[in-house]
Amino acid sequence: MNPSFDQIQHLPIADRLRLVEQIWDGIATADEPLLIQDWHRDEARRRSQDLDDDPDLAIDRDELWKRVDDDD
Repeated sequence: MNPSFDQIQHLPIADRLRLVEQIWDGIATADEPLLIQDWHRDEARRRSQDLDDDPDLAIDRDELWKRVDDDD
């Protein structure tokens, strides 16, 4: 069964974030090219520079889910 957008909207936030993660993982492994707008590329470069300047800004996946699950 394919859930409708309305059904997804009624899921708890942690479940919706897990769906987003699965979608992103699927995009990352797709063979088709991803067209990126210039402003997206610029923002990614800015954020990358922010992380280079202060690596403590980053959290790993486990910490992300810990924070999400703690907010439920």
